[in-house]
Amino acid sequence: MTSQRLRNSPIPGTRDSYTGVDFNLGFHIRHYRLDLDYRVEPNRLAGSATLDMVNYLPLKRLTLDLGPSLKVSKITTSGSGAVRVEVARWRHARGKLLLTFDAEIPVDSEFTLSITYSGSPRPVRSPWGTLGWEELENGSLVASQPCGAPSWFPCDDTPDEKARYDIIVSADNPYVVVCNGELVERRRSGSRTSWHYRTEHVMATYLATVQVGQYTEFDAADFDPRLSTPAPSAAPAPVPVSVFLPAGKAPAARVEFADQVEMMRLYTRLFGPYPFARYRVVVTEDDLEIPLEAQGLSIFGSNHVDGRKEQERLIAHELSHQWFGNSLGLAQWNDIWLNEGFACYAEWLWFEHSTRVPAAEPARRHYRVLSRLPKDLLLADPGPTLMFDDRVYKRGALVVHALRCLIDDDAVFFAAIRRYTAANRHSVVEPIDLRTVMSAACTEVGVPVDTLTGLWNSWLHNVALPPFPEPRSRTRSAG
Repeated sequence: MTSQRLRNSPIPGTRDSYTGVDFNLGFHIRHYRLDLDYRVEPNRLAGSATLDMVNYLPLKRLTLDLGPSLKVSKITTSGSGAVRVEVARWRHARGKLLLTFDAEIPVDSEFTLSITYSGSPRPVRSPWGTLGWEELENGSLVASQPCGAPSWFPCDDTPDEKARYDIIVSADNPYVVVCNGELVERRRSGSRTSWHYRTEHVMATYLATVQVGQYTEFDAADFDPRLSTPAPSAAPAPVPVSVFLPAGKAPAARVEFADQVEMMRLYTRLFGPYPFARYRVVVTEDDLEIPLEAQGLSIFGSNHVDGRKEQERLIAHELSHQWFGNSLGLAQWNDIWLNEGFACYAEWLWFEHSTRVPAAEPARRHYRVLSRLPKDLLLADPGPTLMFDDRVYKRGALVVHALRCLIDDDAVFFAAIRRYTAANRHSVVEPIDLRTVMSAACTEVGVPVDTLTGLWNSWLHNVALPPFPEPRSRTRSAG
């Protein structure tokens, strides 16, 4: 039951070659319960993390990831069956919490760690800047990709180790707390309110989030002119869509998010059922450099919501990550093009739907840009320095477009995408999973396997830029 990781992905040694963080080996965390008491003004966090675990190796000690700004004060254990071990000692240094038990925990034991900690949460330093818990002018946010989750809770911070969560945050009134999952309870006590969220589906640590601010919740359907009474011209959203706004932002948000529900309808048709119970958007009072992704929600800065509707592609991009990146997670970071390539192509699909401009047009435009840039990026393994390079996003999107052109039948192509998202729903993926469904689609339309192999290798495993992809029918007629 627990003798393997979530996937059979090889682990290169004991260190993630992208984040540079040592792997925490020997166990899985099945569930996190995070009881957090947060004081906004001093940015002070007091937390208790309860981790339900099972081990696939015998354990005399283990490590967890935890940022240096948080101090551990107590660790206890409990277990079932023959597991009766205690934590003999622990040490917290250089972002690792090392626990040593008084006896070895046998393989396939179920046990619980309860860790009490506190401090002023700060982002952790990384090659991509600071990541994780960030104090705002009037609240806080969490944006952890790829390795910032230890800034606010002890965890196994690697993308393929998904778990379920209960996140309970107590904050001062009138602050609103928005987290992943469903709000199962909101309890007010004096000048503070406790917010309890629970995820129905497993989630990667970097996608866990806490958003704290003075927000008002709006129904995005009210922003959609297609749904205006008395004669709506479109069906309601497949799931509830909410927008959390600071004071004064509603008029601009009505413009910026007017198409949010329609985007949800489009992507549900193209990619399959929306993977979660609802979708939330949070707009912070602060400006943000880029929008931020979390499971079941997206975060935008006030600068992204100014009523000029210039961020439409970013709104589409972040929504599509709920399929590609959140439901379908990554087994390892070198495959990040699977997340960002699909999200970038989803932008082009939205404009194909909303403006009738074929996706081939932005594809060709970005291909021309790529043709002028250095040819030193290997899409299958871009490396940590280039993993967030725009060339990963655009070349990844061009892979998706090339596959669409190769199949040259949208009914078959999007049916294959829906099989891909359905087969790997709430799991992790590797490129072979996409290639497998595309191979079946190629067989369906009579494309030789060798042709798909050639396309795959030229785009993913060579740095040279292949010719711009054209539909198979045009290639045949040109020949």
